[in-house]
Amino acid sequence: MLTTARALSLKCPPSSTIRTHRTTTMDSSLFRTSSSPSSPQSSPPLREDYSRALENTISIEEWQGWGTSSQVPAMVAEVVEELKDLEVDMDDQMKFGGLGGKLKGNFKVQEDKKHRATYQALIDSEKKLQFFSARQIACRLLGSKGYLCQKCWLAMEDCMCSKTKPSSLCPGIRFWLYMHPRDFLRQNNTGKLLWQIFGVQAATLCLYGISEHEEFMWNTFKLAGRNMVWCLYPNKNATPKSVQDIVFHESSACLEAQQTMRNGDNPLNFILLDGTWNNSAAMFRRLKEQSKLLLGEEDLPCISLSTPGVSAMHKLRPQPSWDRTCTAAAAIGLLSEMHLLPELSSHGLDKQADELENALHTLLDALTTRRLRMGRSITRAVKGRNNVFLNTAKITNGTTAMDPRYTITKHKRIQ
Repeated sequence: MLTTARALSLKCPPSSTIRTHRTTTMDSSLFRTSSSPSSPQSSPPLREDYSRALENTISIEEWQGWGTSSQVPAMVAEVVEELKDLEVDMDDQMKFGGLGGKLKGNFKVQEDKKHRATYQALIDSEKKLQFFSARQIACRLLGSKGYLCQKCWLAMEDCMCSKTKPSSLCPGIRFWLYMHPRDFLRQNNTGKLLWQIFGVQAATLCLYGISEHEEFMWNTFKLAGRNMVWCLYPNKNATPKSVQDIVFHESSACLEAQQTMRNGDNPLNFILLDGTWNNSAAMFRRLKEQSKLLLGEEDLPCISLSTPGVSAMHKLRPQPSWDRTCTAAAAIGLLSEMHLLPELSSHGLDKQADELENALHTLLDALTTRRLRMGRSITRAVKGRNNVFLNTAKITNGTTAMDPRYTITKHKRIQ
């Protein structure tokens, strides 16, 4: 357990992917360079020519516009280059569309064969994970060009940026969004709201399986010290800890903490797993393995919220149960519970939680409006007893009991 002095340097300043079924064609001229790199199999994994070639397709400015301050990951650049080469070989253009902006048409068939062969040829499980993540991210990047707003990850016609208000997070806290690649650029992802509101330095994106991101995160943790790193996750295999367990309440520690807060040094790092509950289990296992290897921790220090609230997104996006919540709502709960600690009550964490809550409702409104415009159901399925999914609303005269304004044209189980 860490002392208040080291834990909280809070110097606070003033106060499913939802995608239209469209097809995007990537102009093949974007993928042609003056020289073609040699085959990846004959070159080291980190190559400067891949980074230079990528500048013609995904510039560093565009990459960072999606919510990160990192350089373009080398393996993502490599996958993009391979897609470019395949496009030239096939004399065909990449097409993206449907849920998740997946590849379509004959190009998808050929690319699928190629990537499966590449994946199966990799013996090392770590390389397999890195390749899987890089390919997911590369395809999402290319498929979203000119379609999604970079900041809010919504379709351009649904952009919510003008309706959100940036805020400052107390510098004694730093969020790490450990995101699964399948959640990257998902329109209904809520983790993106943290850096949209607080900025990329206060809420840092770390993509699962991307070595550059993970190395940067763990290097930061090693410098901070293992007592300064907590994962917000209900770890059932360890004694549960709450927000109150982060700090001591002895008077000497509190006095030292005030000095630390004024200096604003060495923030407390909170890891938020951003992915489906099925994917988060694998992500958490990876975090524990890395924690043991790099920090010497037998078990990754975890905290759980005392009273996990029901997220507004439950109205639209399914969760396994009502006691589980989305990433943004988890951050809201964490800030709210920290505000209740006497040592932290003067730092405006409740106001920062409110700003994030407002952004979450704005996202819900944008997604709901889009689905209504497209004539799609806005109801969700809930997990009832005996593991049976039941509809939350009954259809009566073409409307739902949940909200009579919402006309349902197609009602089906949401996966």
